[in-house]
Amino acid sequence: MKESGGSTFRYLSFDLAEFVVHKGKESYRWDGEAWFGGDINRFVFKYEGEGEFGGPLDDLELFGLYSRAISPYWNLQAGIRYDVKPDPSRTYAVIGVEGLAPYWFEITAAAFVSNKGEVRGRIEGYYDQRITQKLIFQPRFEANLSAQTIRGLGVGAGLTNLELGARLRYEIKKEFAPYIGFEWIRQFGESARLTRANGGQVSDPHFVMGVRVWF
Repeated sequence: MKESGGSTFRYLSFDLAEFVVHKGKESYRWDGEAWFGGDINRFVFKYEGEGEFGGPLDDLELFGLYSRAISPYWNLQAGIRYDVKPDPSRTYAVIGVEGLAPYWFEITAAAFVSNKGEVRGRIEGYYDQRITQKLIFQPRFEANLSAQTIRGLGVGAGLTNLELGARLRYEIKKEFAPYIGFEWIRQFGESARLTRANGGQVSDPHFVMGVRVWF
């Protein structure tokens, strides 16, 4: 079986590892995953976080998932998500799908149920448009949703926030690709009202520069 495609593989990546230039401040962000397994069954560990230079970590999400191939292009995933930050921390049960949609869009969609009974959701995706063999343009989006208002986390019911971005990367080699880009994050509805009440910004356009690496 191993000689015919049943081999076990390991993979670790940082799809985003970037320096973020906001108006009046600078921050950092990372987003990646590691997995171990084969083509059908895998254990997946995802990690993402962000914070300001010179300040505390603002967000840190850790995922432990079992991934099962349900078609040639799609995986069903289930497991646990733990938000170390922001305070108060949360633990969620996770179920979702990840795969390659028509026209080569990479899509991930997941639902989360917290240890306090809160229901949230997320859909994200990107598309790699190859300009040359090494130069790649990548539009990217992420939408977060909540079934109820969670005031302790500053989250409102409905569409909570939307991230739209575009990055241009140059693959020095496939495992190492620096990039530059622009991203816009906007909060909506009750989430925006809670943010304004706390003196925060509901719209955040910013420039990014970073590197995509995998091993």
